[in-house]
Amino acid sequence: MTEDALAEPLPLHRHLQPILGQAPEPRDWRSGPRWWWSGALDVEGLALGSMGALIASLDALAPSPEGGSRASTRSELLAASFDSVRHLRIDGKAPDVWAPMSGFRPTADGWVRLHANYPHHAARLLEGLGIADASQLDAALRERSALDVEADVRRAGGVAAAVRSPEEWSSSPMGKAAASQPWMDVALAEEAAKPPLEDSGALPLAGVRVLDLTRVIAGPSATRLLGALGADVLRIDPPRYPELLDAHLDADFAKRSAAVDLADGDQLAQVRELAAAADVVVLGYRAAALARFGLDPASLRADQPQLAVVSLNAWGRGGPWADARGFDSIVQAACGIARIYGSEHDGVWRPGALPVQALDYATGLGIAAAAVALLAARRRGVTGSAHLSLAATAHELLAAPPPSGAEARSLPVPRRQAKSPHGILDYVPPPLLLEGEQVEYPHAPERYGSASLEWL
Repeated sequence: MTEDALAEPLPLHRHLQPILGQAPEPRDWRSGPRWWWSGALDVEGLALGSMGALIASLDALAPSPEGGSRASTRSELLAASFDSVRHLRIDGKAPDVWAPMSGFRPTADGWVRLHANYPHHAARLLEGLGIADASQLDAALRERSALDVEADVRRAGGVAAAVRSPEEWSSSPMGKAAASQPWMDVALAEEAAKPPLEDSGALPLAGVRVLDLTRVIAGPSATRLLGALGADVLRIDPPRYPELLDAHLDADFAKRSAAVDLADGDQLAQVRELAAAADVVVLGYRAAALARFGLDPASLRADQPQLAVVSLNAWGRGGPWADARGFDSIVQAACGIARIYGSEHDGVWRPGALPVQALDYATGLGIAAAAVALLAARRRGVTGSAHLSLAATAHELLAAPPPSGAEARSLPVPRRQAKSPHGILDYVPPPLLLEGEQVEYPHAPERYGSASLEWL
């Protein structure tokens, strides 16, 4: 038996135990090499482990009569899906993923990571530093410590993180809070669950309604996978802060897109009616922002006890940053991953990053796993909520044993092509097979904000 076969991925499916009881052990569910990216941390183990959690949930929802798992994955499918936006082509053109002010920048005493991809975050970055435009950015950063930049930008509503070591993170109040949280934080109730799903003989989530209030990567990548498994997914976005087009074209396969102003009472009422008729609501906005509209997990569950709610944020439910903005790259910088992956070039040390945005995609698979597990729990009359965070996913990765002798290897990239309102898209398929057959997205992303507020 090869070393690849012997090395088990992170056992993240065990976090499903509160929902499923004894979480089923996925069997015969993966093929291909165990390592492919290489590096100081077991990113492949995180990717495989999060996929194993989803497959365990699917096993619980629709067990195979022959034993083993109906669902499976292959290494090349999983690797490609964890880098889907960089594999995307729009009329042959690669998306421009990072805005000019985003990325690592030196400060007076170290390094900071900035995120300014969204125009409103770019404006708040400039405001926090008290500068007029990007030409003044580097000088303003070199006048401040990394922690001061972090604090100033956050205070203005922007997104930044000082590059810390793992030790600095683990000893900080936020690092301690992140380490104390489970990967999947579950709360259950044993009354008012909806009737169990009927086995339609089609895709496992056929007939399931999913209301999607998420954006960027983690939440949307979860809901596009739920759509590929048969769910009717309706994504809601605010018209004042539209999703970036490249992100929409990458993550909104297998779903419909609607733009809704929740400050409009009539539109908010429509969204709440949609939630009442949904099977699952997935939330990716800050809890305080959602609570203003009664769309936070506690409010939704109070109004609709039968509803399954899965939420995510950057930093988790506890700690001083519980409701702070954050992205995969920002969490990597804060928790020490950027320091671990740093290297020296021409005599200058620079922080680095994981080979892919693994915190996002692994958290996304965890969201999908929690949603499917909550659907399976309806058989027992159980419903509830689950919460995941990028910081908790980072903690799982940092706590895992490092790879042993793993070498990078090139894997083939599976590709598909489809027409969309925005041009011809070249993209990678879902990282799942059912009964050995490749799962496909039923349709390409529709025009942004074009869907009506109703279930199919």
